[in-house]
Amino acid sequence: SGERVVELGTGCGAIALRLCATGKPAAVHGIDIAPDAIRLCRRSAGAFSGAPVPTFSVGDWRQPRSLGDAGSARLVVCNPPYFPPDTGALSAEEPRRQARHAAADTLAAVCAAARWLLQNGGRFCLCHRPEYLNAVLAAATVAGLEPKRLRPVQETAGAAPWLFLLECRKGGRPGLQWEAPLCRYVANREESAEWRKIYNE
Repeated sequence: SGERVVELGTGCGAIALRLCATGKPAAVHGIDIAPDAIRLCRRSAGAFSGAPVPTFSVGDWRQPRSLGDAGSARLVVCNPPYFPPDTGALSAEEPRRQARHAAADTLAAVCAAARWLLQNGGRFCLCHRPEYLNAVLAAATVAGLEPKRLRPVQETAGAAPWLFLLECRKGGRPGLQWEAPLCRYVANREESAEWRKIYNE
């Protein structure tokens, strides 16, 4: 509530729009390297009836100083590309390839961009796959973003996590809180009450 939020790698703008629809931020700004994606985001924002209306711009997180003023955000969020460049089928379309496949410096670049944009004490939130947890924690720590809250996301209580949610704090003190899993389903493949609450169902 009342915070200025920046989303790195906004893609279609769904997260930025959702933040405006369900929270009470002061402002939300989405950044993506793909001009076509930003055009679609702006079209969606033009049809958005809530407040505030998110804004969008083309930008590259490998050039943090071009993304905005230092310390201009209280919260930075990111759903980065998960997969190494030498795995899986690579899309022939550059924007899709960039959205799915990380470069060798992706984590370091994302964390450095978040650090540049954040005020001291500001939060950086991202999701990633469990097999990259060590790399994510290391990149965040090197960038001066102290990991503070970690939550696994699971299909059911007994399943292995397929995703994790991480909150870091710029200039925060060491100390990581491991939270209970967020489970999508309970018995009989019924979506959990918490999952439904998150999606306002």
